[in-house]
Parts: sequence; structure tokens; C-alpha cells
Amino acid sequence: MKLIIQIPCYNEEKTLELAYNDLPRHIDGIDTIEYLIINDGSQDNTVQKARELGFHHIVSFKQNKGLAKGFMAGIDACLHLGADIIVNTDADNQYCGADIEKIVRPILDGKADIVIGERPIDQTEHFSWKKKKFQHLGSWVVRIASNTDIPDAPSGFRAYSRESALRLNVVNEYTYTLETIIQAGHNKIAMTSVPIRTNPETRPSRLFSSMWRYMKRSSTVITRSFVMYKPLKFFGTIGAVLFILGVILGIRFLVYMALGEGSGHIQSLILTAILIMMGFQTISIGLLGDTISANRKILEDVQYRVRKADCEKKEDKQL
Repeated sequence: MKLIIQIPCYNEEKTLELAYNDLPRHIDGIDTIEYLIINDGSQDNTVQKARELGFHHIVSFKQNKGLAKGFMAGIDACLHLGADIIVNTDADNQYCGADIEKIVRPILDGKADIVIGERPIDQTEHFSWKKKKFQHLGSWVVRIASNTDIPDAPSGFRAYSRESALRLNVVNEYTYTLETIIQAGHNKIAMTSVPIRTNPETRPSRLFSSMWRYMKRSSTVITRSFVMYKPLKFFGTIGAVLFILGVILGIRFLVYMALGEGSGHIQSLILTAILIMMGFQTISIGLLGDTISANRKILEDVQYRVRKADCEKKEDKQL
């Protein structure tokens, strides 16, 4: 059983040693533990520091591509290196390395394919009151969108089995945390969470440079992911509301017309026609999106098979 711990890095020269020293060297049930960094276009000595510390693998971008692309590059590299379990953690030592054993245990025991670390958000001192509330709100929205019970959706401390990693597919360029939960929820991948500990803050969060900007980008990711996986539900609900409003206004107009007062309510008739047409068109968009979604599922299955065959071929060459 091989575990690879990956760490996305962007100018992490000062904190990388803290994170590295906190990583586990042995876990019961794991035969081999290796460490990998994803250098996301760092402009400091992050790569040199990683080599000095003894990281086994380095994936490097020439320029910054963002957390989502870095995460997926690391996942692909870990799969090609033969990882049976992949753990993602942060280079700023936000998460307690000893808890890696806790998040891989459900996978080792065959109880889950994805395990997400649940931070003690309400007890984290460097989180502002506003940040705590937005974290809870965002996690609640993701639970609704994904039909899961993950309490800490933005947590980047997580473990993936090889099978679940082969099925990962992130299309947004901002963050992988929210989209992968929604994807896993709709694909019925076994997922759970475990409580973890966090360390004192070593640097300000880069995702939270602006609370409102973070909310805007996160809500875009959630909405886009939900529309991608449940287009008929999304557009069908909107279309049904518009259609029903149109029907209600239409009945209202008919009542007035029966009372001989229809001539004074022509505007209602026009609005009725507009709402019914908009409702019908929105539902039609949902049906079209549902057809596209079915084709996307086929493409995801093809991608999974190609990725699996490619990884197995490279592993055979290494042997």
C-alpha cells in the first residue's frame, strides 16, 4: 500500500519546512510513504528548499496556474507514480500532520473513497466571526448542491483512494475543494469526514484576500458545478416557477374578463404570455442540458478508463 502526500506550493520557502517536519513517517497499514510538491510558478526558493528537505517528487509549473490546476497536476502525478492513497495538505502547515493517519484510516478500512478533514472552525482563533459564518454558510450550500453531509466543504485537508482519484475532474480554475465534493456526491462516490486539528496561522490565507471576492468566486463555482451535474433540476425549477406565475396571471385575467373588466387588464395578458413562454423556454434549456449532461457522464467514463490504462502502462514500464 503506497501513500503519496502532495502539497501545492506557491512561494512557500518560509513555511515548507514546518509542514514537512510535521508529516508522518509511518502509518500502520501503509508500506510506503512519499512526499510530492506542486510548485505553482513560485518566484522564491521553494523548489530548492523542497530538494534540501528530501521531497521525493516535484511537479513544477513555469508560471502560476492556480490552486485547481496545481491540485489536478499533483493528482495525475501521484497516480502515475503508483499511489494507492493520495493525501492533499497545505504548505503553510495549517493542518496537523499527525492527523493524516486519521483521514486515511476510513480508506484503509474500506469505508470510504474520499475523506475530508473537518476543522474546528468555531474554535479557530485567527478566523474572524464573519469568516466563520461564511464558512458554515458555504458548507451548507455545498451540502444541498451535492446531497452530502460534509460539514467543512472548503477544507483542503483530504484523502483520496486511487479509484476516486481516477474519477476526479476539475473544470474551474479557482479551487478544487467545492467542485470535487459536488462531483463526488452526484457520482455516488463513498465520502466521509473526520474531525482534525489545525495549527496556528503562519501567513494570511490567499483564498481569503477579500471576503466578498471569495464569496463571489465560490458561489460561481457552486452554481456552475450544480448546473453541470443537475441541469434539469436547476432550469426546470426556474422554468416551473415562471410558468406557474404566468398561469396564475392568466387565470386572474380570465376572472376579470368574465366579470366584464378584461379591457382594463390587457397588460396582465401580455405578461402572462411572456412568463409562460419564458417558463417553457427555460424548461427546454433544462432538457437540453440534461441531454448534454448524459453525454458528459459518458465522456467522464471514457476519461476514467483512458487515465486508468495510461497509469497502469506507466507503472508496468517502471517495474
